[in-house]
Amino acid sequence: MIIDIHGHYTTAPAQLGAWRDLQIAFTEGRGEAPDPAALTISDDDIRETIEANQLRLMNERGSDITVFSPRASFMAHHIGDLEVSQTWARICNDLCARVSELFPDRFLMGAMLPQSPGEDPATTVAELTRAVEELGAVTVNLNPDPSGGKWTAPALTDRSWYPVYEKLVEYGIPAMVHVSTSCKPVFHTTGDHYLNADTTAFMQLLKGDLFRDFPDLKLVIPHGGGAVPYHWGRFRGLAMALGKPELEEHLLNNVFFDTCVYHQPGIDLLTKVIPTDNILFASEMIGAVRDIDPRTGHYFDDTKRYVDGTENLTDAQRAQVFEGNARRVYPRLDRALTARGL
Repeated sequence: MIIDIHGHYTTAPAQLGAWRDLQIAFTEGRGEAPDPAALTISDDDIRETIEANQLRLMNERGSDITVFSPRASFMAHHIGDLEVSQTWARICNDLCARVSELFPDRFLMGAMLPQSPGEDPATTVAELTRAVEELGAVTVNLNPDPSGGKWTAPALTDRSWYPVYEKLVEYGIPAMVHVSTSCKPVFHTTGDHYLNADTTAFMQLLKGDLFRDFPDLKLVIPHGGGAVPYHWGRFRGLAMALGKPELEEHLLNNVFFDTCVYHQPGIDLLTKVIPTDNILFASEMIGAVRDIDPRTGHYFDDTKRYVDGTENLTDAQRAQVFEGNARRVYPRLDRALTARGL
């Protein structure tokens, strides 16, 4: 089975974006807050956007299951206040839950959290609970920078995050550490902002001792870990300088990387440097990079081709990357698939 643990609803019906535009206008003092009940998206609207896009590509590329969460760049936690974020997260999570209900054999839901700059992370626990208990979420996206590029939030190792981690451990779900839109023009959202955040999150974890307090917590760093695999020696050396254990002991029982790396040499490096147990298959299809690579004739984000093509994995290790690791790191995903005979 091919399990893609990193999918976003980037092709959501236009009505969603139109409603969000009204909400943004409200935060800017232009008009009233839109009523969530005024947003009408039919099952046929959802089917049309999924069947023509993600499902079509899954079938073409040979992937079976996608963990599907709200569009990351649309989370935009820096817009408005906590109430705005709570309303927006609820709408987006409900929509992704409907995708998983309409296509139960192909999609499992991931949730966004209603984060807001300056707010206690504990304010997100209610929506996290609803997403898991009522909507069936198998993971959540955790934004380490709700300010959208200003980095005003405390490090991921700060105790203010602990109520979120406690809930994640209680439910047995991992969090993907994923930022959203950059509000600073100097940072390109899906380019340097995303990859910088991946690297920053890893370094925050390296400097701290979070997993002494949460030995069962699982965090996924997307996009191949940003700069981490390429600079593994630097991070090992910094860990030594900071008096930390080797990275395998210090972090790799709890930190995982996905394969959203869009060329063969990148996947070759990832699979050579990072232990196979810590690599999860993902593509983030119809995401940051949507074009066909003129050098190969294939889509950049067809990452299955790169995993199939690397010489650094045996067939057994490839099976781990494609399925086994996801079922181990995402226990609720495993239980959901097992319940469906998969």
